[in-house]
Amino acid sequence: MKDILIAPSILSCDFLRLGQEVEDVEDAGADLIHVDVMDGHFVPNITIGPMFVEALRRINRKPLDVHLMIENPAQYVRQFAEAGSDIVTIHAEADNHLFRTLDVIKESGTRAGISFNPATPLNLLKHVISIVDLVLIMTVNPGFGGQKYIPEMAGKVTEARKMIDKAGRYIDLEVDGGIKAENAAEVVKAGGNILVMGTEIFHSGDYRKKIEEVRGKLGR
Repeated sequence: MKDILIAPSILSCDFLRLGQEVEDVEDAGADLIHVDVMDGHFVPNITIGPMFVEALRRINRKPLDVHLMIENPAQYVRQFAEAGSDIVTIHAEADNHLFRTLDVIKESGTRAGISFNPATPLNLLKHVISIVDLVLIMTVNPGFGGQKYIPEMAGKVTEARKMIDKAGRYIDLEVDGGIKAENAAEVVKAGGNILVMGTEIFHSGDYRKKIEEVRGKLGR
């Protein structure tokens, strides 16, 4: 059985206290730090760039899980990898040459992930599953934190898990969007093993208590 990892998304943290927020959530039991990169084109929001990841790398202790919600990711993946990302995930919808871009990520010494928006079928996954290290299923339409989980995505998570298991390689299955303590068990039952949680943790008032609550719901 795969370990269930919790990846707080700093999109929902207090950016004026970023260093302290990262330290606090790591001390509270986070397994990874999820970094949402948005360009205002692929999604209707703008966040941060490689220099931000480089700054985070100097202060954090847990792996940096960098999710590129951007157009033309091939232009930037090497920069994000060299900035200190442990995982760089690109969207299937945003790149016409997935093999090439995923190869660039891996050649940079970084784990490579592929993400799918809620309405995007998993057809492409079978072609790149031999090289990806992580599959990310979006359970909200990306671009903003605090959205409601789309329950119909549980079936898509299960479909991805079956494809991963059939591949016979260790590939993480990450799920992102509207995940809370009350639906975390549903996501894990569907097959997810990395849970991205933003507002649920950073707006909880007590990061350790919230992470312990999630693990309690999962029986872990």
